[in-house]
Amino acid sequence: MLISSFWSGDAIRSRRVSDVVLSGTVDVPAPPARLLADWERETSSRMVLEPGDVEAMPLARARARWPDYRRCVQAMSDWTCALGLPAVLASSDVALMACRGARYHHDGVQYGGAAFCNLFLSEDRGLDLHFPSLGHRIPLTRGTAVIFDTGQPHGVIQRGSSGFNAADFAPDQDCIQLFLTWELPIEDTHVGHALKVAFDIDPSTSLQLDAEQVRLNGEPAIVCPDSGRWCRVD
Repeated sequence: MLISSFWSGDAIRSRRVSDVVLSGTVDVPAPPARLLADWERETSSRMVLEPGDVEAMPLARARARWPDYRRCVQAMSDWTCALGLPAVLASSDVALMACRGARYHHDGVQYGGAAFCNLFLSEDRGLDLHFPSLGHRIPLTRGTAVIFDTGQPHGVIQRGSSGFNAADFAPDQDCIQLFLTWELPIEDTHVGHALKVAFDIDPSTSLQLDAEQVRLNGEPAIVCPDSGRWCRVD
């Protein structure tokens, strides 16, 4: 059992890490050529995006070159509302991200109090969003929408592969994915219900902690960046 201990106000609270992954496809237009060219310059020369890296992109500048940004956000808002998450997107922080694949990881140490809601903007590059503990793979295409628990291990790998391999994301490969991501508050009633999160399952341990963490069967563990498997901390 995966348990996330996360900050809730001034206290650490415990919860079970959800094994629910919500996914679908929304109708969003292709970003304009001017914006695509700007993203290409950003990822190729202004930032060092190594295989497996996930980095933030300048959203404010992108919005100035992106007449359909509001349409993309509205499409995601309609999708989340249909899942029983009314108005949650409008009140959540949003960021623009780029990845050259992604090594397996979880985000429960930084974002234990959130679920991620992602909208992928790039065309199909032959990549999958993979949740190894769940055996769940989602092909990434323009309009792919996903909501998942930040504590659940995940990676972006080549379609057909069984793990992350840096050689699959060489500089001469067209493999960069751009996506918008929202941080949905896990304690929101609708978010917790949609992901079937059980709260306060290990209150005694939470009282002893001063930082967010994810534990497997009560023990600290880390995720192997290549296979996505959990490994015990020595």
